Formats: sequence, structure tokens, C-alpha cells
Amino acid sequence: MNVEKENLNKEEIIELTFDYFQRTIVHFAMWYAEARDNFGSEKAAKLMQESWEKSYTIQMNRMSKTLGFAMEGKFPKALFEMDIEKLKEFKKSASVNWLANDGIWFQTIEFSENMIEAKKCNDKAWNNFSPYEAMRIKDLLKLEVHPGLEGLKKALNFRLYADVNKQSIENETDSSFDFFMNECRVQQARNRKGLADYPCQSGGIIEYSTFAATIDNRIMTKKIACPPDVHPETWYCGWHFYTS
Repeated sequence: MNVEKENLNKEEIIELTFDYFQRTIVHFAMWYAEARDNFGSEKAAKLMQESWEKSYTIQMNRMSKTLGFAMEGKFPKALFEMDIEKLKEFKKSASVNWLANDGIWFQTIEFSENMIEAKKCNDKAWNNFSPYEAMRIKDLLKLEVHPGLEGLKKALNFRLYADVNKQSIENETDSSFDFFMNECRVQQARNRKGLADYPCQSGGIIEYSTFAATIDNRIMTKKIACPPDVHPETWYCGWHFYTS
């Protein structure tokens, strides 16, 4: 890139602008991390949402004026003019991008360091992200403090994974149910390459137990099976959620 900022060409200006976007996202996440370390996850999530709502409004209004697109309420008007199926495709694209981002981070550390270090980072990331996602869903659905197993069923359907993979709920009782990941985009991609299942058990235990407990701290989680465990062809991992 040209070191003289005033002499940047179009491609360099675009590249720098998108780099600004990346820095903004990272800085925003660092604020959350500091808030979490100082005030705890629940308070930090509330503070971040308050900050995001204010920041989002400012950013979108500025971008709409700069780029010349109309807004309808909080969102670009063009989105409301799309048909419902295209909007659903747009939503799924956002979730698949999230999964790609997660996988790229894993591979970057794996290839730079090793699989063990990548798994360590992965598990720690899920230990922070899964409760946060649960808090966002709980807020979006306006669930009660203790929504019980019914609340957890609803919340599981609004995870990012719910738009990426195929999942199901079985063996429902008043005090428990079983959750299965019937199709897993990550594992299926490995299988197509002739690779064994990725051993995601350590991350899965953290992911599902912290998600359920954040939705309702009375809910407990038990692993049914998760790679490297042997599992049937109809699902990759299974989890038993229950209350005492």
C-alpha cells in the first residue's frame, strides 16, 4: 500500500476502509473482554448490548448517508424489499460465515502451533461464547429468569448452529429431553474427505453445559455421546438436559 495516505488509489482506499471495519470489530470485542473481566459475564453482556444499540444506530445512519441507501427503522430498506426466502438465505449466510470464521481461527492456530493448542483455544472460546449466545437469545426471546426446559428448547432453535446444522429433540419428559445434532457441517465435510470425526467432545461439553445453565441455572447437562465416541449414523453428538 502507498505510504502516502493522500495518494492512495481506489483499491487501496477500499482495502484501508475494510481494515478500519476489522479494527472497529476487534476494539469493540476488547471492550467486552475488559468489561467481562471487571464486572462479570452477565453485566458485560448487558453493557455490550447497550453500547451496540447506540453504536449501531450511529454507524448505520452514517453509512446510509455516505453510500446513499435508505433506512427503514433500524435496517436498510432494501432488506424489507427482498422476498422472505431470500431473507432466510441471507440469515443462513450470516450463520455459515460465523462457522467459517470459527473454523479458520482453529486451523490458523493448528497450523501455526499444533492441534493441542488449537483445541485449548477452541475450548476457552466456547467457554466465553456459549454463555454469551445464550444471554443474547434469552434477551431476544424475552425469556424469564428461569424458563425451564421449554425455554431451553426454544433457545436451542435460535443458536447460530440451528441455521447451519440439522438438529432434533427426542425422549421428552417433564424433567428432561435429549438433543441430537443429526447433521453437522464440520463433521460431514471431514467425512467427505475420508477423515475421521473431529474429536469435539471437550468443546461440546463446555458449549452445551454452559449454554443450558445460562438459559436456566437449574438445568444440568449430560453427554450421551460426542466424537471421538462411537455414534450412530443418524446423529453426531447427543446431549441429555434435565432438572432435579
